[in-house]
Amino acid sequence: MTAKDKKCVWITGASSGIGKSAAMEFARTGCKVIVSSRRISSLEKINTDLKKEKIKVEIMPCNVASSANVIQTVKKITETNKINCLINNAGVSTFKPAKENSLQEIKDIINTNLLGSIFTIKQVLPHMIKNGEGMIINILSVAANKIFEESSAYSASKMGLLGYTNVLREELREHNIKVVNILPGATETPMWPKEVRESKSKEMMKPEDLAQLLVWIFLQKKNMVTEEITIRPIQGDI
Repeated sequence: MTAKDKKCVWITGASSGIGKSAAMEFARTGCKVIVSSRRISSLEKINTDLKKEKIKVEIMPCNVASSANVIQTVKKITETNKINCLINNAGVSTFKPAKENSLQEIKDIINTNLLGSIFTIKQVLPHMIKNGEGMIINILSVAANKIFEESSAYSASKMGLLGYTNVLREELREHNIKVVNILPGATETPMWPKEVRESKSKEMMKPEDLAQLLVWIFLQKKNMVTEEITIRPIQGDI
């Protein structure tokens, strides 16, 4: 595969967890992978981890909660690349009762998880429509469909993005753009408190396994789309 033929995948929230694992897995398939997050040092560690495999990703820092930052980032990416796939993975949360969430915490969650994903989608859409194809994969959560206490703002952000992208999918069918929603259950990522990860690690799914699922979805035939997948630990929700 020549550099010109390489598929370009842009992954947000790639500094750790599902995003980082997805970046590494897509890079192994021969894709050109562009990774974004607010933490540059964590992004650089991806290439450190991939060095022995003689592959690498391209680092492009971006705070998706800033529409101006997203606009600037997409402009830079598309100067030399055709974005074939956007993976919206950036996300934050708190585990508190609604009455204890500060307004700033709520804003941070909604701005990153919901608006941030909408910002990235809005910026890549004109390019995908022009190209006549593309894929948008949104990493949501089982919390988009199921009630979990102490996650009100997080649930609102995921439910909102699920509704937005379900409508978007219908509007984009004529442009040959696939919209895929992934609703994972408990996955061992830094989003969970350390004590939960330590006590429930064996029951949680691994980011590496979800990354393989994302690659499988991306490589599906052009005339089919996996619209939504809910995936949980075999023991159920934690």
